[in-house]
Amino acid sequence: MEQLVEIGNTRVLRCADEGGLLRVAGDANDFLGDAWAHSADMLAIPVTRLGPDFLNLSTRVAGEVFQKFVNYRMKCAIVGDISGALESSKALGDFVRETNKGNALWFVHDFDALRLKLASAA
Repeated sequence: MEQLVEIGNTRVLRCADEGGLLRVAGDANDFLGDAWAHSADMLAIPVTRLGPDFLNLSTRVAGEVFQKFVNYRMKCAIVGDISGALESSKALGDFVRETNKGNALWFVHDFDALRLKLASAA
């Protein structure tokens, strides 16, 4: 079940572990709609909600989804272990490292790591 969590001044919609997947860019609309319905500032999406090709950057799905989130000024955190995908893709490692330096898109190992990152960003 989705849960709205306030961390500092940020209203984070913690998405359920199960539900619709982010398979194509259009799927981002469902996540955005849920975030807006809860007046959230940020989405916390578990890796279990990513489509099978999402972290394969050559499919361009991740880039299109994240661009949509940025266009609508919705911050996003992908929450969970992606170490397997990172081991098999230098490009994904570079992408994660760069996005984690910014303030719009983060990859974090768990929700506690997201709490710490938001607290340090405040």
